[in-house]
Amino acid sequence: MSVEAGSEVREGQAQPQRSLGTAAARNLATTTKSAPQMQEITSRWLLRMLPWVQVQGGTYRVNRRLSYSVGDGRVTFIKTGDQVRVIPAELGELPVLRDYQDEEVLAELAQRCRQREFAQGETLTSFGSQSDEVFLLAHGRVEKVGPGPYGDDAVLGVLADGSYFGDRCLTDPDSIWEYTAKAATAGTALVLSRQDVLTLADRVESLARHLEHVRSIPAQRTNKYGEAAIDLSAGHVGEAVLPGTFVDYESAPREYELSVAQTVLRIHGRVADLYNQPMNQTEQQLRLTVEALRERQEHELVNHREFGLLNNCEYDQRFQPHDGVPSPDDMDELLSRRRGSKMFLAHPRAIAAFGRECNKRGLYPDSVEIAGNRVPAWRGVPIFPCNKIPISDARTTSILCLRTGEAEQGVIGLHQTGIPDEIEPSLSVRFMGISEQAIISYLVTAYYSAAILVPDALGVLENVEIGRWR
Repeated sequence: MSVEAGSEVREGQAQPQRSLGTAAARNLATTTKSAPQMQEITSRWLLRMLPWVQVQGGTYRVNRRLSYSVGDGRVTFIKTGDQVRVIPAELGELPVLRDYQDEEVLAELAQRCRQREFAQGETLTSFGSQSDEVFLLAHGRVEKVGPGPYGDDAVLGVLADGSYFGDRCLTDPDSIWEYTAKAATAGTALVLSRQDVLTLADRVESLARHLEHVRSIPAQRTNKYGEAAIDLSAGHVGEAVLPGTFVDYESAPREYELSVAQTVLRIHGRVADLYNQPMNQTEQQLRLTVEALRERQEHELVNHREFGLLNNCEYDQRFQPHDGVPSPDDMDELLSRRRGSKMFLAHPRAIAAFGRECNKRGLYPDSVEIAGNRVPAWRGVPIFPCNKIPISDARTTSILCLRTGEAEQGVIGLHQTGIPDEIEPSLSVRFMGISEQAIISYLVTAYYSAAILVPDALGVLENVEIGRWR
C-alpha cells in the first residue's frame, strides 16, 4: 500500500533518501591522506648520540699501548640432560691457557673437569685456605665475600654464567683464596684441579712450556691495566739520575672494517609514472626503506658479533646486579668504573625496572633535556632507551654505560661520507637499471661500524631482571 504525501511513515518502515550520500560524494571529493606510516621506527638514540668518525679507505685501526695481560674471557658449556660439559676450545678463555692451540690436550683437560652441583648459601671456597682448584661456573650466581675495612664481611663482586675463578693456582703453587665464594643461588660448576693439570703437563711437553711462559709474564713491569710501565722519577732533589724510558705499542693493533647493510628497492615504472600525486611513490618507498636500514644499523651496532657493543665489552667491564634487579647501587657501580660517562643505554623495560627500584627507595631520578626531549638520567648521565638490546627467555637484559668520543678515548661510530650517490651520511642510493618487466631497481646501501678505543670506555650490567615487581 503506497504512502500518501504528507502522511506519517509507519513504525519500522524505511524512509526514502532525500540527499546525496557520503559514499557517493567521496567519488567527487579529494581525500586528505597521510604519508605511509611505519611502526618499526624508533628514536634511535645510539645513532644520534655516538660521535661519528670519518674513515678513509674503509678501515679504522685502533693503536694502543703495549699490554702484557694474558687475556680474560668467558667460558661456554654444553648441557645434555643433567650433564654439563665445557667446550674444550673454550678453556682457551682462561688467562693461563690463552693462545694454547693443542686441541687434543684441551679436550683431555675438559674431560678431567668434574661436575659439582651447589645449593643456595653453600660455601664453595673459604678465605685464606689453599687454592688448588679452578671453578668454571656453568649456571647460577656466586658472590665473592671478603673482609671489609671495619671487620665485617663485604661483597667484593658477583659472578654469573660463564665466569670462572681460582685459575691463579695453575701457575702459583702457593696461592690462597683471597675471598670466600658463596652461592647466591643454586647452580652448577665444573671443577678442574691443579694436580690434574700438572699431571698432564708432565706428560705433554707443549703444555709444560706454555705454563712456564705464562709464569714469566708477571715478571714484566706493568701498570694496573697490564700496560708496559713508563719509568718516571718524582720527588727527587739535587742532580739525581733520571730514568730513561719509552712507550711501546701493540705490534698487531685491531682494525675495524666498515660493515654494510643493503637492499634492492624495486618500483614498477607504471607506478612511478602515473601514481605520484599528491605524494611521490618513489620518494615514499625510499623513505621507508632508509628508515628500515637505519633501524638495522643500530641493531648491528649493539649486537653484531665482530663490532657490536654487547659482544665487544671486555669481561672485566661486565658486572652482575647484586640483587638481580637494576638498583641505584648497580648504576653507581657502572659509573664508578670509568671516567666521563656520557650515556646509559637500556631497553625501555629495563628503564621501567630501574624506576620501580627507585620508587621503592623513595628516589626520583633526574631528567635532562636532549635535543628538545626530556630524558631520564642518573647522577646527571642520561639513560637512553634502545629496544635493540635483547631480552632473554629468562626475562633478563643488559644496561650499557658509555664514554664517547675520540678525544676522550671512548666509543665512536665509524662511517665514510662522500660516497657516490649519497643521500645521507654514509648512505647511498644507486640506480641499477630497468628490467624487461619495466621494474626500476635502486641499490640502497649504508656503511657503518663502531670502535671501543680503550676497554674501560664501555661497561655492561648483565643479567638484569625486568620481571620482578616486589
